[in-house]
Amino acid sequence: MTVHDVARALPGIGELRDHCRGLAMLEAVLSPEWDGRYHSFDARWNEHEEMASMRDGQGDEFSFVFSPAGAYARGFAHEAPMSPWADRDDPEVWPGVLDDVPAVFRAYVTEPAFCEEGIPAVTCCLWREAADSAWRTGTIDFPTWGDGEPDGADRLFALLVDRSAEAYAEWAADYYEREVDVEAVRHVLALRPLTREVVAALDPELTLADLAEDLRETGYPA
Repeated sequence: MTVHDVARALPGIGELRDHCRGLAMLEAVLSPEWDGRYHSFDARWNEHEEMASMRDGQGDEFSFVFSPAGAYARGFAHEAPMSPWADRDDPEVWPGVLDDVPAVFRAYVTEPAFCEEGIPAVTCCLWREAADSAWRTGTIDFPTWGDGEPDGADRLFALLVDRSAEAYAEWAADYYEREVDVEAVRHVLALRPLTREVVAALDPELTLADLAEDLRETGYPA
């Protein structure tokens, strides 16, 4: 699965935004310490922008910026053949990945938070303007060498393509090395208001009061 397959599998902007908020809230419960979280959501990233992000702690990450113009996403798989640093002597973005990004999103291409030493940290990119009927990507000739998918999109966006509670619960049980209540996951992914019972099912040592700041940060419905 490359970014082209991901673009066909993602839902509309609103549904994806809500799913990302649900993922971030689940992480807030499962990992009270922010540095240990895999998914995050900042409903106040900028005055008119929100950002969903993923960091796996080993160098892979993605960022989705949601704005009145639509949504822009970049993913970076640091060991993918299409990494700008695959050729350490001459780092550059793989041809086609960013070439077709529309003007309304061009500022995100060089956003310092998405770059390393001035070079966009990106192996895959997709976007959807508010009036678009589908997600779009660049026209890319993918490399035929290397192990796995060339741009890492299959791993980066797996939990956005399969948005089921079962998929997240299975992943989280492995990542956090603990049992994860799938019904509690289903409740949070549906953005239903948090209850003491749901929080306790995911982490019995946490209270609703402990999550007050996370609720504000993610914009999760109170």
